[in-house]
Amino acid sequence: MRLANILIKKGLVNQEQIDRALELKATKNIRLDQALIETGAITEKELLTLLGEHFNMPVVSLTQVNIDPEVIKLLPPKLVYRQHVMPLYYRNGLLEVAVSNPFESYALDDIQMLTHQRVRAVLASEEDIDRLIKEHYGLGGDTITELTGGVIDLNANPETSNSEDLMEMAQEASVIKLVNEIIVEAVNERASDIHVEPYEEELSIRYRIDGVLHPASVPPQIHQLQAAIISRIKILANLNIAERRLPQDGRIKFQIGGRQIDVRVSVIPMIFGEGIVMRILDKANVLFTLPQLGMDAETFTHFKELIERPHGIILVTGPTGSGKTTTLYASLNAIVGDDIKVLTVEDPVEYNLRGVNQIPVDHQIGMTFERGLRSILRHDPDVVMIGEIRDLETAQAAVQASLTGHLVLSTLHTNDACSAPMRLMDMGIEPYLVSSTLIGSMAQRLVRKLCNDCKEPYEPNPEKLPADFPYTPGENLYRAVGCDNCRQSGYRGRSGVYELMLMTDEIAGLINHRVPTYEIVAAARKNGLRLLREDGWLKARHGITDISEVVKNTAV
Repeated sequence: MRLANILIKKGLVNQEQIDRALELKATKNIRLDQALIETGAITEKELLTLLGEHFNMPVVSLTQVNIDPEVIKLLPPKLVYRQHVMPLYYRNGLLEVAVSNPFESYALDDIQMLTHQRVRAVLASEEDIDRLIKEHYGLGGDTITELTGGVIDLNANPETSNSEDLMEMAQEASVIKLVNEIIVEAVNERASDIHVEPYEEELSIRYRIDGVLHPASVPPQIHQLQAAIISRIKILANLNIAERRLPQDGRIKFQIGGRQIDVRVSVIPMIFGEGIVMRILDKANVLFTLPQLGMDAETFTHFKELIERPHGIILVTGPTGSGKTTTLYASLNAIVGDDIKVLTVEDPVEYNLRGVNQIPVDHQIGMTFERGLRSILRHDPDVVMIGEIRDLETAQAAVQASLTGHLVLSTLHTNDACSAPMRLMDMGIEPYLVSSTLIGSMAQRLVRKLCNDCKEPYEPNPEKLPADFPYTPGENLYRAVGCDNCRQSGYRGRSGVYELMLMTDEIAGLINHRVPTYEIVAAARKNGLRLLREDGWLKARHGITDISEVVKNTAV
C-alpha cells in the first residue's frame, strides 16, 4: 500500500480509484501499479515520473539504447526474467540496470551479490524492458537456459530421441511454458503465422507480421530442444508424435487474454527434422466491416449493392494471402440477419460466424466443394459462400445455384477483376452462362499501412516517382520511419487495394463473343473501373501507405 499512499498524497488518484485498482489486482493477480494503469487512473509516464522523484531515481527511455553484448553476459537469463530487470551499462565497476518496479529493492541486492559490483538502478517502462529482454536474451531465454544449462551443444542431434522420450520431454513444465510463450508472443505481435524451421545447426522461428517474415528472438540453445518443441506442438494439435515421415495437419484452441485463438498446424518432414507452420486465426482480428478493410466510399457503395442482390455470382480474386476470405466474411457480416439464411462450404472453416451455417470440406470422405454445394441447395439458403472455385464441377454448381435464385459468393485465383470471366470459361463454363450469372468481380491485394505514430511527410523528387503516379507539384507524400509501436519497421497493419468490375450489357456481349481480356478492361474502364494500382496510388496520396508498397504489390 506504500504506492497507494504516495499517489493519494500527491493528489494523482483518489481512494475510489485505488479500490477499483485493488479489485482488478486481485482478479488478474497483477501488481497495483499495473492495475492503476489498466483502469486508466494514471498513465505509465505519470507513474514513472512520480516514482522517479520519490525514490530519487532517473527515468530513462530505452528506445534508442545500444547495449554492449559483454554487459548481457553479466546477468544470467533466469535472474533477468525472474526479477524483470535489464542491464544497460557497465563502467568503472558500476553496473546500471533498468527496473520498472522500484519497490522490489531485493532484486538489486541479488544482482549486487551475483556480480560483486556496485549497482545503480534507473526507471524505465515495463514494455521497454520486456522488448530489450526478448531482443538480447531471447524469447523464453530463462526456460531454455534451465533446460540446457546454458551450453550450446553443436553435436546434439535433435532427432535421435525415441517416441517415449519425446512424449516425456514434451510434457515437461518448462517445454510447455516455452511453447506457450512462442504462441502468446506471436499473438501479441499480431502475427498471422509462426514458422518453425529446422536446419543443421539451428532451429529458426519466424513470425509473419503484416505479410512479412520477422525472426523471433530466441537463444541458439533452442536447437537442442527442437524435438521436444515439435513434439509438444504435435501433442497440442492431436497429431501422432511417432510419425515423422509423412505430413500431418491439426488444430489447436487457445484462450489468451479472454480471446479465443484457433491455430491451424501443418507439419511437413524435412531434411533436418519436421518443419511446422502454425496459422493463427484470431476472431477478434478478422471480423471487419467492409470500410475497415480499406474500401473507399465509391467501391464500398457499388460492392454493397452487389451483395444485396437476390441472385448472381460475385467473385473475389487475387493470389493466396491477399485477404479474399476476410473480404467474404466481412460481406456475409454485412448482410446476415434473421430474415436471411446463409450457408458456406469452406476448406477449412477458418472462423465461426454467428448466424451463418458453415460446412467443412473433407476430401478423405468425399465431401468436396461441389458435393457440399449441391447438397446445401436443398436446405433453402438465400446466400451461399464457396471457399474457392477450383474446378469445372464447383463452377457448374455455383452457376446452377445462381440460376435457381441464390446469391453466390466465392474466390478465384486470377490477377485482376476482368480476368475472372475468362477463367470461368477456361474451366469449361459456357460464355452465355458466365455473362448471365456473374454480376461482379473484385480483385484485391494487401499493402502495409504506414504507422500513424511515426510516418513523416516529405516532398518527393518527381523524377524518381513511377511514371504512372498522378503527382501534383508541391504535393506532400508520406514515408515510413520506424518506432517502438511498429517494431522499427515503419508499418503497422494492412489495408486492401481494390479493383471492382461491374457486369454491364456491353461487357456481357463481349464475354459472349469470347473477346480478349484487354477489351473487357477497356469496356469496364468506360464504366468507371479503377485499377488496383490506381487505388493504391489513391491510398499513397492519402498517407495510408507509401509508393514502395503499392509498387511491390501491384503490376503496371
